Amino acid sequence: MPDSLKVYKSKRDFSITSEPAEGGRPGKDALTFVIQKHWASRLHYDFRLELDGVMKSWAVPKGPSYDTHDKRMAVHVEDHPISYSDFEGTIPEKQYGAGKVIIWDKGTWEPEGDPHAGYRSGNIKFQLHGHKMHGRWVLVRMKGRGDEKQEPWLLIKEKDDYARPAEEFSVIDEMPDSVKNLPMPGGSARVPAKTRATKNGRAVKAKADAAAEEAVEEIDAEPAAKSSGKRATKTAAKTATKTATKTTAKTATKTATKTTKKGGAGSEAARDASLPAGAVEAKLPKEFTPELATLVDGAPPDPENWVFEVKFDGYRMLTRIENGEVRLITRNNNDWTDKLAPLQKEIARMGLPDGWYDGEIVVHDANGRPNFGMLQLAFDGSNKADILYFLFDAPYLGGYDLREVDLVDRRALLEGALIQAQASSKVRFSSEFGNDPEGLVVAACKIGLEGVIGKRRDSKYVSRRSPEWIKLKCGQRQEFVIGGYTDPKGSRTGVGSLLLGTYDKDGVLRYAGNVGSGFNAESLRDVTARLKALDTDKSPFPPRSVAGRKHHWVKPELIAEVSFSEWTSAGAVRHPVFQGLRSDKPAEGITREVAKSIDEVAASVAPEAAPEPAGKPARERTGKRASAVDQEPVAPAGKLPATLKVTHGERVMDAKSGVTKLELVRYYALVGELMMEHLKDRPVSLVRAPAGVGGELFFQKHADTRKMPGVENMDPALDPDHPPMLTIASVEGLLSAAQFNVVEIHTQNATARAYDKPDRMVFDLDPGEGVEWHTMQEAAQLMHAFLDELGLPNFLKTSGGKGLHVVVPIKGGKDWDTVKGFSQAIVKHLATTLPDRFAFKSGAKNRVGKVFIDYLRNGQGATTVCAWAARTRPGLGISVPLAWDELAGLKSGDQWTVANVHTRLDRGNEPWAGYAKAAKTLTAAMKQMGYKG
Repeated sequence: MPDSLKVYKSKRDFSITSEPAEGGRPGKDALTFVIQKHWASRLHYDFRLELDGVMKSWAVPKGPSYDTHDKRMAVHVEDHPISYSDFEGTIPEKQYGAGKVIIWDKGTWEPEGDPHAGYRSGNIKFQLHGHKMHGRWVLVRMKGRGDEKQEPWLLIKEKDDYARPAEEFSVIDEMPDSVKNLPMPGGSARVPAKTRATKNGRAVKAKADAAAEEAVEEIDAEPAAKSSGKRATKTAAKTATKTATKTTAKTATKTATKTTKKGGAGSEAARDASLPAGAVEAKLPKEFTPELATLVDGAPPDPENWVFEVKFDGYRMLTRIENGEVRLITRNNNDWTDKLAPLQKEIARMGLPDGWYDGEIVVHDANGRPNFGMLQLAFDGSNKADILYFLFDAPYLGGYDLREVDLVDRRALLEGALIQAQASSKVRFSSEFGNDPEGLVVAACKIGLEGVIGKRRDSKYVSRRSPEWIKLKCGQRQEFVIGGYTDPKGSRTGVGSLLLGTYDKDGVLRYAGNVGSGFNAESLRDVTARLKALDTDKSPFPPRSVAGRKHHWVKPELIAEVSFSEWTSAGAVRHPVFQGLRSDKPAEGITREVAKSIDEVAASVAPEAAPEPAGKPARERTGKRASAVDQEPVAPAGKLPATLKVTHGERVMDAKSGVTKLELVRYYALVGELMMEHLKDRPVSLVRAPAGVGGELFFQKHADTRKMPGVENMDPALDPDHPPMLTIASVEGLLSAAQFNVVEIHTQNATARAYDKPDRMVFDLDPGEGVEWHTMQEAAQLMHAFLDELGLPNFLKTSGGKGLHVVVPIKGGKDWDTVKGFSQAIVKHLATTLPDRFAFKSGAKNRVGKVFIDYLRNGQGATTVCAWAARTRPGLGISVPLAWDELAGLKSGDQWTVANVHTRLDRGNEPWAGYAKAAKTLTAAMKQMGYKG
């Protein structure tokens, strides 16, 4: 008996199983192969090649494919005796590999070159002559540490006359049966004749692959020198092309960025047809009004659909460039070119394309933070600090109107233009500020920033205040009109405090309190001088509205920027701090800035996203909230005590499917009991869509639960640094949440019983641009095989969107950081091993043609959409639990929707039977990977 069979024999009790212990004759004239279809805990195909008196063996989860683009995972397992090639039967329960086995194919194989050398090096090329398997194939060992107990290999079909596109032919589906009773085949082909490649066949696939290769070449290539003879550095060039657009890298270098110093519509770039959708050739307008952000309170929106940037503590500034002439314009159309002469000269030097650029000017303090007071002083020459200009948008660029282009594409073109231009330390691109809005606001406040700006990724540019750009501020802060001042006290000179006011809707200046802190000697002198020049005997406020007598009144022309903790019931600011004077806005336009709630912001876009049905009174079609006159009862599922009143039940929540709000509530009543198995005791986040799919979305981890029966606040002690988390305690909670326009429900990876110890890991497989569905299926299978190799049970579900989720139940009390760190190590290993398949870094530019596995879902506070929850995407796809053997037949990540869920309800949660008992500790898997935490 060969020594390599010791492992095989040690795993089996031959008094119980009918598998052969040893024996078998080597092939007389040729080496033999066999492929056995094996229904063990999960269906797979055991591929065995005769070599050195044994059958070298690999477990292929998805089975072989005749498509040369399919790289099928093949896990190297122990050698088997040659006699095993004749085994067909059922391995008994509690035996290794228990389950049914058939001989799916058999025949002979011819190695190309020395098979021993190929086996040692991890690259075995060969030809197969079987009933089903023909032509040239290769087994390639994946790169790893080399100490894996079960090495991951890939089984790949090589290009020859037998190769077939997967869309045209699947050998495992079309030839599923046993060949045990058939004689050993000769060399003739038994595969069905090839058909001509169709639109969905190999020709299209080859064209797509060629485009992908071209994009990769474009990404790696250094841009050609500009007509002026200037060349960006290699690093900068890569950055430019990699971030240019979400479509192809070509757009970055072939659009509005390759212009001459003067640029203009006549340049080569301006005529390029590869600009993103929405770009139209247009002359540069003489004047332009910028888009303004809406101040909001409540939880930030879903980061998946939003870009977040630093909220700069400065002045909004537009730049108009035409034929080399640079003008700097404020948001109110005041020309500040002369005030900003050094900046104007710097922009002219850079050689940017013609266009309207949008951004903010700031001055940094000694700690590198924007300082509004220092910016104000920089204008009067009393401060020598450099003014920096952060650009974040380009509504016009290189002869094109980009206002109808998606935000992410406009920003990409802007970034590309800046990189192609002469480098500048004073004019900079406003980069994305991470993707966790709640954490970003906290971080921004801690380091002294003003807050965070959020913008919808697909938003167009509009010249007005928009709910698609939002402000998330640290505390409260706004502009006030200065109506007077008080005398200084003690050793202070100049003024004591400023009397603040805002205009009401009738144009009356209402008193809003005093501010006396936040001044330094320099700002105090400046403010005093300006106020003395505006002294008047008449109060700008209504009579008797300002208490006290010793006030000095001034003409209401100066504007102060003031931060404060809150408004008092009397309408005055509490704990105010002076930040600086503003001169970029008219005083008569200063009103009390009231933060809109999440609902109000959503309602402002509701008329477009979810129009009221015809026949409603005009006053109800204005975008304001209609009264709850059209309530409709829903009989809740289960044992709920009463029916639920649904307001605006006829509102269309999704234009694609036509599903109404009432139908969505009924859907959650239908799947409520199934969902509760996945929701029990878990913190949840709610994604609200008051305007339906395509409207504003709001991601809430904390909420007032008084109006949502069945939605409860969790124990504040679970997460003492934040407001109480939410949990859905009953099906009633699902329905009341849906009544409040909740579409998506996300859960965290721990329960209330042990919130500091996660009980699962989640891997979110997200396709990059250009990734086809069969590649997603293969990626999930690779992830499945690798987790199996680590001994970690794993379960599959659709995401309800474009991707798939792989969930690993765990136990053993590891903390959040350990679990997240280990999940990162798993993803990094796969991305390093198969870099052409998997992306480790997030961001669309890093995953073109690849699958991104998001491990960040495993951090504390992070969430994943709950099984059976709907998604706020066209069609209202739902997240559905699957068995692994269903993956091959799955059509998409949103195959099941709110509208067709009835076709899946018969299976329910059955594919995840045994989930709770399957949990294992991570210790052995961590040890196997060499991960120490």
